[in-house]
Amino acid sequence: MAMNVEAEIRDLKRRVSEIEGSFGFLTEQVKTVHKDLLGFQERTEQRFDKVEGRLNRMESKIDSVDRKIDTKVDGLAKALPGIISDTMREVLNEKPRKKP
Repeated sequence: MAMNVEAEIRDLKRRVSEIEGSFGFLTEQVKTVHKDLLGFQERTEQRFDKVEGRLNRMESKIDSVDRKIDTKVDGLAKALPGIISDTMREVLNEKPRKKP
């Protein structure tokens, strides 16, 4: 009976040792993946910051163009009645053309 207990203990020690080895290997793998993920996160944040900066500049340019268009449309809206009335006066004051 003592032999079986000693054999069981040796077997358990061997199995624990295998599990510890596997756990150590997996721990190193997880550490490596974690470092890689942190690096990836940093690079991704830098890229997103760069893209966000570009989008902000584009929004500023679009806002500037929008303001210019609004100014031109407002000016045209104010000037349009005068343009139409001047054109109508010219047309109404013209003498009919004689047909040849």
